[in-house]
Amino acid sequence: MNRRSRLPALSLLAACLLGSAAHGATPGSDPAALARVRDTALANDYPYQRLEDLTDLVGPRLSGSAGAAAAVTQVAEELRKLGARVTLQPVKVPHWVRGVETGTVVDYRGRPAGVTQKVVLTALGGSGATPAAGLTAEVVVVRSFDELKARAAEVKGRIVLFDVPFDQDMADRGLAGTAYGQAVAFRGAGPRMAAEMGASAALVRAVGGAAYRIVHTGATNLADNARIPAAAITIEDSMLIARLAKRGPVKLHLTLTPQTLADADSYNVIADWPGTDKADEIVLVSGHLDSWDLATGANDDASGVVSAMGVIDTLRKLDYRPRRTIRVVAWMNEENGGRGGKGYNDAYRANAEKHFAAYEDDNGSGRPFGLRAGIGQAAAKLFAPLQAALYPMGAGAFRREDVVGSGDLRDLEISGVPSFEPWIDSSDYFNYHHTPADTFDKVIPENLRRHAAVMATTAWFLANMDQPIGRANVAVEAVEAKARATGAVK
Repeated sequence: MNRRSRLPALSLLAACLLGSAAHGATPGSDPAALARVRDTALANDYPYQRLEDLTDLVGPRLSGSAGAAAAVTQVAEELRKLGARVTLQPVKVPHWVRGVETGTVVDYRGRPAGVTQKVVLTALGGSGATPAAGLTAEVVVVRSFDELKARAAEVKGRIVLFDVPFDQDMADRGLAGTAYGQAVAFRGAGPRMAAEMGASAALVRAVGGAAYRIVHTGATNLADNARIPAAAITIEDSMLIARLAKRGPVKLHLTLTPQTLADADSYNVIADWPGTDKADEIVLVSGHLDSWDLATGANDDASGVVSAMGVIDTLRKLDYRPRRTIRVVAWMNEENGGRGGKGYNDAYRANAEKHFAAYEDDNGSGRPFGLRAGIGQAAAKLFAPLQAALYPMGAGAFRREDVVGSGDLRDLEISGVPSFEPWIDSSDYFNYHHTPADTFDKVIPENLRRHAAVMATTAWFLANMDQPIGRANVAVEAVEAKARATGAVK
């Protein structure tokens, strides 16, 4: 079917959705009000301005750092200026710092006299340290966990390299999260398994699609009593070592000197836009405030934080007051511990039923095409008015799922809170995610406005719904399985 022949069908779908929205309209489903929220957000540069402030003025924001503390202050002050009721929720966070990190291939078959080759690498969060002078060891290259187990006798005292590529073809076809989940399993569990087999260190091929010799950091799950040095190396250097290993033994000199310091004091930033007749019920919108330290975390996840801030700014501009309280949360420590989400759940577990819905935007700033909704089958039909409102901006897609699996919302979702996230084009997200390239210039202003518009329209709709969505019946195992499959466990 060509593009022209599709237009009548699309127009008919739009008419059906709009008709459904107009029938029996409520404050949240009123097409005119939803359209005003959508259009005001689409015309609003406030989130993009705040993104520039957060990335350019504060910079990297790893938990426990001066940047993370400065981000808390900056975002809280901005939300107070909007007239929101701001609370700083204390949370103890890990304080891990990277030190020296160098790698050099020092010996291999066919090496000319006096020649060595630099390897571009970076320590993984939670990595142990080498001696100050580094260590030199032979490299064992593996491409699966099964191969690692089969070669267990070769591992003791050596450096294990997991040379497992990120499936960019899968990412290009709308399955970036799944592709990431497949590859990041080796970053998460690989170093721990290598340590258990007696490896002296572990290296993981960069988990991403851009082969521009940039590294991709992230957390690894090492045990405290076996915290070996663990680093990510670039795609190109992983492939180089693998090729050299086919010729014969390869030796690498590795220096990593990270430190795990005492837990630091930090905060979730919570800002409430109070409701009217249902003010004790909460619609939560959020992003996470911390980032890795290689860059300024523009996509992961400053864009999510400023989109949530934009919800309040949009409603302020319209002088709209929702029935339910809309709560913005800028989570702390999503990247290397999840302490912010856990701390919030601990504080609010007793009244989790007062959380009507929760929304997190943490999959980059690519164009959003709609929503993913962790709701029951029977509730899906309630969202036709919202789909109709998002349809004119090209974001009317809606996918109901048993579990959404967003990292900071994990415990709320287990408690039965219906959870939402934008359905995003993430095909190039892992080119930048957790790398030195995740900077302000990578965020397209129009896409960020779309993110803020989807979030604001959804928040207004949820905050004014007459009918309850219903509590989700979610098993812990289902949430954890979804998180593993999509890489939400970082």
